[in-house]
Amino acid sequence: MISKWAQRFHQMAELVASWSKDPSTKVGSVITKNNRIISVGFNGYPHGISDTVNIDPRDIKYLKTLHAEENAILFAKSNLDECEIWVTHFPCPNCAAKIIQTGIIAVHCPKQTEEFLFRWKDKLKVSQDMFLEAKIKVNCISLKDFL
Repeated sequence: MISKWAQRFHQMAELVASWSKDPSTKVGSVITKNNRIISVGFNGYPHGISDTVNIDPRDIKYLKTLHAEENAILFAKSNLDECEIWVTHFPCPNCAAKIIQTGIIAVHCPKQTEEFLFRWKDKLKVSQDMFLEAKIKVNCISLKDFL
């Protein structure tokens, strides 16, 4: 069974993900410290860049998009040592590097679907290896634990 705080932060990450305008993948993240919210972020274009759905081809969209973890880190504007991050998807290697570099000590995310794992397994392996080497705690939560 997971704690009420874990449940709340996971639910908040899901809510924040719903703010993304990306039609295919909505990702949210919440950074916390001592059960207090430090920052939130969702995937999308930077401020001032038009993010109207379906304007850019997929390859250009990927170049312009900030990931949820990046947005949460940038919006925090504070020291993130000893913080934890709650994300709706397992972080990619670029986000894993930023998480490690900021001093965040734990990553919490739902257990990923088989489809997600199959599609991204090589990148996820790189992220997992980085977290392991940097001694970042990774907690993949089963969504059935919320019931």
